[in-house]
Amino acid sequence: MAASTDKAQQDDIIAAAIAFARDFHEKDDTGHDWWHIQRVSKMTERLAEAEGANRFVALLAALLHDVADEKLNESKESGLRRVQSWLESQPVAAADCGHVIEIISTMSYNAGLNPPMRTLEGQVVQDADRLDAIGAIAIARCFLYAGKIGDPIHDPGIKPRDSITKEQYRNEGSTAINHFYEKLLKLKDRINTPSAKAIAEERHRYMERYVTQFHAEWDGLL
Repeated sequence: MAASTDKAQQDDIIAAAIAFARDFHEKDDTGHDWWHIQRVSKMTERLAEAEGANRFVALLAALLHDVADEKLNESKESGLRRVQSWLESQPVAAADCGHVIEIISTMSYNAGLNPPMRTLEGQVVQDADRLDAIGAIAIARCFLYAGKIGDPIHDPGIKPRDSITKEQYRNEGSTAINHFYEKLLKLKDRINTPSAKAIAEERHRYMERYVTQFHAEWDGLL
């Protein structure tokens, strides 16, 4: 790894990260596909500019964050090793490499149990990722993932869980609609930066309207 990373190297590294992430995610069918990475990356750039964060570190973490996702690897540790190995193959400064790994290893929702992000770059990437889980696209991703893992759309007999452990969040079956109450509708209040909070408000209201409409149709009221 390099002692420092100049602008030309940064551009080359970002291009390489795009190719690496696209190859890793291109055939994903869980909602963690390349297009999710692209949306999070674009939002990361927008938020980094608005908040004054380091664009290179934030964008690199955004591009690589789901390469390490434990849902897409044998374990969280093996996913992080995959990212670490790739970073070490690039002329990334040691400090930037460590920062990217820190962001990726601590940004996940993890049933709401992870501590706050330490750096502005981490906050920006986490916000960008969470914004992709709020709003119209989030609704589509929710049902896609539920179908992939075999959860039903809705079952009135399966109630949303108010408080769950990491193991329950990862391993217990639930329903797509319950996922709104257990995670998606909670994300607005877990956004870090002012720029992202403004975006989250409207997306959150859209999901609230959707869930209200869903229940009304389910009960035959509309």
